[in-house]
Amino acid sequence: MTLTTLLRRSLTALALLAAASVHAQTLRVTTIPEEAATEQIRKFTPLATYLEKQLGMKVEFTPVSDYPAAVEALVNKKVDLVWFGGFTHVQANLRSGGKIIPIAQREEDTKFQSVFIAKTDSGIKNLADMKGKQVSFGSQSSTSGHLMPRSFLLQAGMNPEKDFARIAYSGAHDATIASVVSGKVDAAALDITVWRKFVGENKVDTKAVDVFYTTPGYFNYNWSVHADMPAAQREKIKAALIGLNPAVPEQAEILKLNRATRYIETKPENYKGLEAAARSAGLL
Repeated sequence: MTLTTLLRRSLTALALLAAASVHAQTLRVTTIPEEAATEQIRKFTPLATYLEKQLGMKVEFTPVSDYPAAVEALVNKKVDLVWFGGFTHVQANLRSGGKIIPIAQREEDTKFQSVFIAKTDSGIKNLADMKGKQVSFGSQSSTSGHLMPRSFLLQAGMNPEKDFARIAYSGAHDATIASVVSGKVDAAALDITVWRKFVGENKVDTKAVDVFYTTPGYFNYNWSVHADMPAAQREKIKAALIGLNPAVPEQAEILKLNRATRYIETKPENYKGLEAAARSAGLL
Protein backbone atom coordinates (compact mmCIF):
# COMPACT_ATOMS: atom_id res chain seq x y z
CA MET A 1 0.00 0.00 0.00
CA THR A 2 1.45 3.35 -0.99
CA LEU A 3 1.87 6.17 1.49
CA THR A 4 -0.65 8.25 -0.51
CA THR A 5 -3.29 5.49 -0.31
CA LEU A 6 -2.63 5.00 3.41
CA LEU A 7 -2.93 8.74 4.00
CA ARG A 8 -6.14 8.94 1.95
CA ARG A 9 -7.68 6.04 3.92
CA SER A 10 -6.63 7.58 7.22
CA LEU A 11 -8.20 10.90 6.25
CA THR A 12 -11.42 9.13 5.16
CA ALA A 13 -11.55 7.25 8.47
CA LEU A 14 -10.99 10.49 10.39
CA ALA A 15 -13.74 12.21 8.40
CA LEU A 16 -16.17 9.35 9.17
CA LEU A 17 -15.24 9.49 12.84
CA ALA A 18 -15.76 13.26 12.86
CA ALA A 19 -19.16 12.87 11.18
CA ALA A 20 -20.17 10.20 13.71
CA SER A 21 -18.97 12.45 16.52
CA VAL A 22 -21.01 15.41 15.21
CA HIS A 23 -24.09 13.15 15.02
CA ALA A 24 -23.44 11.87 18.54
CA GLN A 25 -23.09 15.48 19.70
CA THR A 26 -26.38 16.60 18.15
CA LEU A 27 -29.49 16.54 20.31
CA ARG A 28 -32.42 15.85 17.98
CA VAL A 29 -35.68 17.37 19.19
CA THR A 30 -39.27 17.23 17.98
CA THR A 31 -42.77 17.86 19.31
CA ILE A 32 -46.31 16.70 18.67
CA PRO A 33 -47.78 19.03 16.01
CA GLU A 34 -50.47 20.57 18.21
CA GLU A 35 -50.31 23.67 16.01
CA ALA A 36 -49.04 24.44 12.48
CA ALA A 37 -45.38 23.61 11.73
CA THR A 38 -44.47 27.31 11.37
CA GLU A 39 -45.84 27.95 14.87
CA GLN A 40 -43.93 24.97 16.29
CA ILE A 41 -40.68 26.30 14.80
CA ARG A 42 -41.39 29.79 16.19
CA LYS A 43 -42.15 28.36 19.64
CA PHE A 44 -39.33 25.87 20.01
CA THR A 45 -36.35 27.33 18.11
CA PRO A 46 -35.43 29.75 20.95
CA LEU A 47 -35.59 26.80 23.38
CA ALA A 48 -33.28 24.80 21.09
CA THR A 49 -30.80 27.72 21.08
CA TYR A 50 -30.96 27.88 24.90
CA LEU A 51 -30.34 24.13 25.19
CA GLU A 52 -27.32 24.41 22.85
CA LYS A 53 -25.72 26.90 25.25
CA GLN A 54 -26.60 24.91 28.37
CA LEU A 55 -25.55 21.50 27.03
CA GLY A 56 -22.59 22.59 24.90
CA MET A 57 -23.83 20.63 21.89
CA LYS A 58 -25.75 21.18 18.66
CA VAL A 59 -29.53 21.01 19.04
CA GLU A 60 -31.63 20.29 15.98
CA PHE A 61 -35.39 20.95 16.07
CA THR A 62 -37.43 19.21 13.36
CA PRO A 63 -41.26 19.30 13.20
CA VAL A 64 -43.14 16.08 12.34
CA SER A 65 -46.31 15.66 10.29
CA ASP A 66 -48.65 14.13 12.88
CA TYR A 67 -48.92 12.84 16.45
CA PRO A 68 -48.11 9.17 15.67
CA ALA A 69 -44.91 10.31 13.87
CA ALA A 70 -43.68 11.93 17.10
CA VAL A 71 -44.35 8.68 18.97
CA GLU A 72 -42.49 6.55 16.40
CA ALA A 73 -39.56 8.99 16.23
CA LEU A 74 -38.70 8.54 19.93
CA VAL A 75 -39.58 4.83 20.11
CA ASN A 76 -37.20 4.18 17.19
CA LYS A 77 -34.59 6.63 18.56
CA LYS A 78 -34.71 8.86 15.46
CA VAL A 79 -34.89 11.77 17.91
CA ASP A 80 -33.60 12.20 21.47
CA LEU A 81 -36.09 14.55 23.12
CA VAL A 82 -39.82 14.96 22.42
CA TRP A 83 -42.52 17.29 23.69
CA PHE A 84 -45.44 14.89 24.15
CA GLY A 85 -49.02 15.31 25.23
CA GLY A 86 -49.86 13.00 28.13
CA PHE A 87 -51.60 10.51 25.82
CA THR A 88 -48.79 10.40 23.23
CA HIS A 89 -46.36 9.83 26.12
CA VAL A 90 -48.50 6.86 27.23
CA GLN A 91 -48.66 5.53 23.65
CA ALA A 92 -44.87 5.83 23.21
CA ASN A 93 -44.22 4.15 26.54
CA LEU A 94 -46.46 1.20 25.64
CA ARG A 95 -44.99 0.96 22.10
CA SER A 96 -41.45 0.88 23.50
CA GLY A 97 -42.13 -1.67 26.23
CA GLY A 98 -41.82 0.88 29.04
CA LYS A 99 -38.69 2.62 27.77
CA ILE A 100 -39.90 6.24 27.63
CA ILE A 101 -38.96 8.50 30.55
CA PRO A 102 -40.78 11.79 31.24
CA ILE A 103 -38.28 14.30 32.62
CA ALA A 104 -39.99 17.69 32.87
CA GLN A 105 -43.39 19.31 32.52
CA ARG A 106 -44.75 22.82 32.80
CA GLU A 107 -46.21 23.77 36.16
CA GLU A 108 -49.49 24.19 34.22
CA ASP A 109 -49.43 20.50 33.24
CA THR A 110 -50.15 19.30 36.78
CA LYS A 111 -53.73 20.62 36.54
CA PHE A 112 -54.34 20.90 32.81
CA GLN A 113 -57.81 21.47 31.36
CA SER A 114 -59.68 21.25 28.08
CA VAL A 115 -62.42 23.59 26.91
CA PHE A 116 -65.49 22.98 24.77
CA ILE A 117 -66.37 25.88 22.49
CA ALA A 118 -69.38 26.79 20.30
CA LYS A 119 -70.88 29.79 18.59
CA THR A 120 -72.56 31.94 21.24
CA ASP A 121 -75.83 31.95 19.29
CA SER A 122 -75.83 28.16 18.78
CA GLY A 123 -78.00 27.38 21.79
CA ILE A 124 -75.27 25.07 23.15
CA LYS A 125 -74.83 25.91 26.83
CA ASN A 126 -73.73 22.55 28.32
CA LEU A 127 -72.48 19.09 27.29
CA ALA A 128 -76.03 17.68 26.94
CA ASP A 129 -76.84 20.38 24.36
CA MET A 130 -74.27 18.80 22.02
CA LYS A 131 -76.61 15.89 21.36
CA GLY A 132 -77.38 15.60 17.64
CA LYS A 133 -74.72 18.21 16.78
CA GLN A 134 -71.59 18.09 14.62
CA VAL A 135 -68.55 18.06 16.90
CA SER A 136 -64.80 18.31 16.29
CA PHE A 137 -61.92 16.97 18.33
CA GLY A 138 -58.25 17.69 17.54
CA SER A 139 -55.92 14.83 16.66
CA GLN A 140 -57.17 11.38 17.65
CA SER A 141 -53.93 11.06 19.69
CA SER A 142 -54.39 14.39 21.46
CA THR A 143 -54.80 14.36 25.24
CA SER A 144 -56.50 17.75 25.62
CA GLY A 145 -58.15 17.72 22.20
CA HIS A 146 -59.62 14.21 22.26
CA LEU A 147 -58.83 11.69 25.03
CA MET A 148 -59.81 13.76 28.07
CA PRO A 149 -62.79 15.57 26.46
CA ARG A 150 -64.08 12.13 25.35
CA SER A 151 -63.46 10.74 28.84
CA PHE A 152 -65.46 13.56 30.48
CA LEU A 153 -68.26 13.16 27.90
CA LEU A 154 -68.48 9.44 28.71
CA GLN A 155 -68.60 10.27 32.44
CA ALA A 156 -71.50 12.66 31.67
CA GLY A 157 -73.35 9.76 30.01
CA MET A 158 -72.72 10.86 26.43
CA ASN A 159 -71.36 8.54 23.75
CA PRO A 160 -69.87 10.62 20.88
CA GLU A 161 -70.43 7.88 18.26
CA LYS A 162 -74.11 7.49 19.20
CA ASP A 163 -75.05 10.96 20.39
CA PHE A 164 -73.38 13.28 17.87
CA ALA A 165 -74.60 13.75 14.30
CA ARG A 166 -70.97 13.74 13.09
CA ILE A 167 -67.48 13.57 14.59
CA ALA A 168 -64.57 15.35 12.91
CA TYR A 169 -60.86 15.31 13.78
CA SER A 170 -59.14 18.59 12.89
CA GLY A 171 -55.57 17.37 13.57
CA ALA A 172 -54.51 20.46 15.57
CA HIS A 173 -55.95 22.89 18.12
CA ASP A 174 -55.76 25.97 15.88
CA ALA A 175 -57.65 24.06 13.17
CA THR A 176 -60.26 23.07 15.78
CA ILE A 177 -60.99 26.72 16.57
CA ALA A 178 -61.23 27.51 12.84
CA SER A 179 -63.75 24.68 12.32
CA VAL A 180 -66.16 26.27 14.83
CA VAL A 181 -65.56 29.85 13.65
CA SER A 182 -66.26 28.82 10.03
CA GLY A 183 -69.36 26.82 10.98
CA LYS A 184 -67.98 23.47 9.75
CA VAL A 185 -68.97 22.05 13.13
CA ASP A 186 -71.29 23.16 15.92
CA ALA A 187 -68.96 22.55 18.86
CA ALA A 188 -65.40 21.41 19.55
CA ALA A 189 -62.92 20.51 22.28
CA LEU A 190 -59.35 21.77 22.63
CA ASP A 191 -56.37 22.67 24.82
CA ILE A 192 -57.22 25.53 27.22
CA THR A 193 -53.82 27.22 26.77
CA VAL A 194 -54.19 27.40 22.97
CA TRP A 195 -57.68 28.85 23.43
CA ARG A 196 -56.35 31.49 25.86
CA LYS A 197 -53.52 32.32 23.48
CA PHE A 198 -55.96 32.89 20.59
CA VAL A 199 -58.20 35.05 22.78
CA GLY A 200 -55.20 37.00 24.14
CA GLU A 201 -53.94 37.67 20.60
CA ASN A 202 -57.44 38.72 19.40
CA LYS A 203 -57.48 35.86 16.88
CA VAL A 204 -60.98 34.87 17.91
CA ASP A 205 -64.01 37.02 18.76
CA THR A 206 -65.47 35.70 22.04
CA LYS A 207 -68.73 37.51 21.29
CA ALA A 208 -69.16 35.06 18.37
CA VAL A 209 -67.42 31.89 19.66
CA ASP A 210 -66.74 31.13 23.31
CA VAL A 211 -66.26 28.43 25.94
CA PHE A 212 -69.38 26.73 27.31
CA TYR A 213 -67.66 23.99 29.36
CA THR A 214 -64.25 23.63 31.04
CA THR A 215 -63.15 20.18 32.20
CA PRO A 216 -61.72 19.25 35.60
CA GLY A 217 -57.90 19.17 35.80
CA TYR A 218 -55.57 16.33 34.79
CA PHE A 219 -51.84 15.76 34.14
CA ASN A 220 -50.75 16.54 30.60
CA TYR A 221 -47.71 17.46 28.47
CA ASN A 222 -44.09 16.56 29.20
CA TRP A 223 -40.61 16.40 27.73
CA SER A 224 -39.66 12.73 27.31
CA VAL A 225 -36.46 10.84 26.43
CA HIS A 226 -35.67 7.21 25.63
CA ALA A 227 -34.36 5.08 28.51
CA ASP A 228 -31.28 4.26 26.39
CA MET A 229 -30.07 7.85 26.69
CA PRO A 230 -27.13 7.99 29.16
CA ALA A 231 -28.42 9.03 32.60
CA ALA A 232 -25.89 11.89 32.84
CA GLN A 233 -27.17 13.45 29.62
CA ARG A 234 -30.78 12.98 30.68
CA GLU A 235 -30.07 14.80 33.95
CA LYS A 236 -28.31 17.66 32.14
CA ILE A 237 -31.31 18.18 29.85
CA LYS A 238 -33.71 18.02 32.79
CA ALA A 239 -31.62 20.55 34.76
CA ALA A 240 -31.52 22.90 31.74
CA LEU A 241 -35.32 22.79 31.34
CA ILE A 242 -36.04 23.20 35.05
CA GLY A 243 -33.38 25.95 35.18
CA LEU A 244 -35.30 28.24 32.80
CA ASN A 245 -35.69 31.37 34.90
CA PRO A 246 -38.63 33.76 34.42
CA ALA A 247 -36.52 36.52 36.02
CA VAL A 248 -34.10 36.42 33.05
CA PRO A 249 -35.76 38.26 30.10
CA GLU A 250 -34.43 35.93 27.37
CA GLN A 251 -35.55 32.86 29.34
CA ALA A 252 -38.89 34.45 30.26
CA GLU A 253 -39.55 34.82 26.51
CA ILE A 254 -38.84 31.08 25.98
CA LEU A 255 -41.25 30.19 28.78
CA LYS A 256 -43.89 32.53 27.32
CA LEU A 257 -43.53 30.92 23.87
CA ASN A 258 -43.95 27.51 25.53
CA ARG A 259 -47.03 28.82 27.41
CA ALA A 260 -45.27 28.00 30.68
CA THR A 261 -44.66 29.83 33.96
CA ARG A 262 -41.78 27.41 34.59
CA TYR A 263 -40.74 23.79 34.09
CA ILE A 264 -40.78 21.31 36.98
CA GLU A 265 -39.73 17.68 37.38
CA THR A 266 -42.26 14.98 36.52
CA LYS A 267 -42.46 11.20 36.94
CA PRO A 268 -44.05 8.21 35.16
CA GLU A 269 -46.75 7.76 37.86
CA ASN A 270 -48.29 11.11 36.85
CA TYR A 271 -49.50 9.57 33.57
CA LYS A 272 -51.12 6.39 34.94
CA GLY A 273 -54.47 8.19 35.22
CA LEU A 274 -54.34 9.09 31.51
CA GLU A 275 -53.56 5.49 30.59
CA ALA A 276 -56.58 4.35 32.63
CA ALA A 277 -58.77 7.01 30.97
CA ALA A 278 -57.58 5.91 27.51
CA ARG A 279 -58.38 2.26 28.29
CA SER A 280 -61.84 3.08 29.64
CA ALA A 281 -62.55 5.25 26.57
CA GLY A 282 -61.49 2.36 24.30
CA LEU A 283 -58.53 4.28 22.85
CA LEU A 284 -55.87 1.74 23.95
